[in-house]
Amino acid sequence: MADSPISHHSGGGDKQSQDDAASSEERAQMEQAYQQMQRKLRITKLDEEIKHKIMVLSGKGGVGKSTVATGLALSLARRGMKVGLMDIDITGPNVPKMLGLDDAELNVEDGQIFPAIGPHGVRVISMAFLIEDPDKPVIWRGPIKLGAIQQFIGDVAWGELDALIVDFPPGTSDEPLTVSQNLPGIDGVVIVTTPQEVALLDSRKSINFAKTLSVPVLGVVENMSGYTIRGTAEPNSQVSVMGPNGTPIEANTGEDGNWSLTLDIFKSGGGALAAAELQVPFLGALPFDPGIVRGGDDGVHRIVAEPDGDTAVAFDAIVDNVLSTLEDSTGPPVRIT
Repeated sequence: MADSPISHHSGGGDKQSQDDAASSEERAQMEQAYQQMQRKLRITKLDEEIKHKIMVLSGKGGVGKSTVATGLALSLARRGMKVGLMDIDITGPNVPKMLGLDDAELNVEDGQIFPAIGPHGVRVISMAFLIEDPDKPVIWRGPIKLGAIQQFIGDVAWGELDALIVDFPPGTSDEPLTVSQNLPGIDGVVIVTTPQEVALLDSRKSINFAKTLSVPVLGVVENMSGYTIRGTAEPNSQVSVMGPNGTPIEANTGEDGNWSLTLDIFKSGGGALAAAELQVPFLGALPFDPGIVRGGDDGVHRIVAEPDGDTAVAFDAIVDNVLSTLEDSTGPPVRIT
């Protein structure tokens, strides 16, 4: 009977293959360790290169957090500041679309990713740039998201910035926790809410989340605060308009016959009350502006489309308060008690 072909193999080839595989694995581990070391060095350097780092959070979705984050970045950039915008929402990144950067392509040199450049020179990085099919959901477990966020922080060539705005998905889960642990020198968080009570309940959770992490709270922004309508009538007369709850609202016209009224579609003043209750600054209110929705769909932010409009003016006032809070926090940081 013929000998088994296995019995006559010396095993030398198998051993050589195993050694080659081991060497390849060791090289891969060494390369990974080197990349991690380089990333840590770059992250450490961020504290020197980026003057202010601001996280934008909301306890629930649908309050316009990405709109506020984008508006803050644009308002700061309009003042001549160098601004970066990091869209850390991995499963639903919307910032590039809001800025008309849907088709932007990122350049990679020497292992670093260079941000896309948006309106007013805002440097933008987003998961949207890395997704081949925008209609396909990103289904990642925690450790994979953690690695992606660390790369967003350490592998992006931001350069010197006056401010970096970080936009998050709703809630207080992996993303803000990971950034707060990996991004050095965070100045604080801006909490976005709308006037209705259910949104305010969730914004309180975000504030308490910041308290747990000992991250300063720069303040609360109330979005969709009121919708202003305007018209003309007889000069020095009175106009009556039916409000959202069926109650007539009256306005007086001026010498030119113009009148305006602000309708509180989602109540009003809730953001200021929540801020007072939790002893954090109230940064200001943004109007309910249908143009923001259209601008987000068209890729032209309201600030870019109407730089002197009501929304742009409201954002400028909020940025004034943010900068004032940052200047005042040169001593002990603003923290909730």
